[in-house]
Order: sequence, then C-alpha cells, then structure tokens
Amino acid sequence: MRADNDSDPSQARQQRAAGLVIAIAILGWMLAQYLGGRGVLTTRVLFLIDFAALAAMVWALVVTYRIWRRRRDPGSR
Repeated sequence: MRADNDSDPSQARQQRAAGLVIAIAILGWMLAQYLGGRGVLTTRVLFLIDFAALAAMVWALVVTYRIWRRRRDPGSR
C-alpha cells in the first residue's frame, strides 16, 4: 500500500541523497579516525573532519524531517 506522495520523484531523490550523505559521512569519519589513530592525520585535521561529519548529519536530519513532514501533510508543499 503506497500513498500518492510515495511516488514523487523529487521526494525519492531527496531520500536517496540523505541516505547517501549519511553513509559517506559515517564511512569517511571512520576512515579518518583509523588514519588518525595511525598518526597519518593531525589532530587539527581530525577535528575538521569531525565537524564536517557533524554538519552532514545535521543536514541529513533536516532533509529527513522535511520529508517526514511532507509525507504527513501532502497538501503543505
């Protein structure tokens, strides 16, 4: 059972983008932590990567919230 707004291509594109950003941010952050533990990356670079991953997560959270709100109230486009 799919609602009418489930087949919206722009909403599907936003869902894929949010999922991709989350996956890339987590994998990139994990790689940076591994390299930082090995001494390849400096603390300053690790902090920068931490903040970039945090910003990506906040962005994905906002996009996901907007998708959720749009699905709850399809008339509020």
